[in-house]
Amino acid sequence: MKRNEEIIRRVEAIYKWLDEQISAHQDEAGKCEACGKCCDFDTFDHRLFVTTPEMIYFTEKIGSKNLKKMTTGRCSYQVEGKCTVYPFRFAGCRIFFCKGDSRFQSDLTEAVIKKFKALCDEFKIPYRYTEAGTLRRLEDLL
Repeated sequence: MKRNEEIIRRVEAIYKWLDEQISAHQDEAGKCEACGKCCDFDTFDHRLFVTTPEMIYFTEKIGSKNLKKMTTGRCSYQVEGKCTVYPFRFAGCRIFFCKGDSRFQSDLTEAVIKKFKALCDEFKIPYRYTEAGTLRRLEDLL
């Protein structure tokens, strides 16, 4: 259990770093206007991918019985136009802004993926980068 607690702490640190990068480069990153459009993945020909450490973190924060499978092109955690898991959202949700610079977003995605891969190596957990819509449980990644 201590191992997962440390992984969760480290994911929080990565998310903090990521949020700082986005804030420091807001012209390139884009600005969230809470419109909910980015949660409609089909509209943007976009897919949300998550890593093993992120799923460990997410499952801990919302509880395994609250995990939802995405059955449409819209995120199942969006209810009445609002993200119901905003504080715990994945890196892909933090990075993608519908009006942001795609090159900046791509570079930031690559940087954060390296951090998650290193975390997997350090804790000797399998690294997976899987479309979130296919996941129903953490075990799907392990």
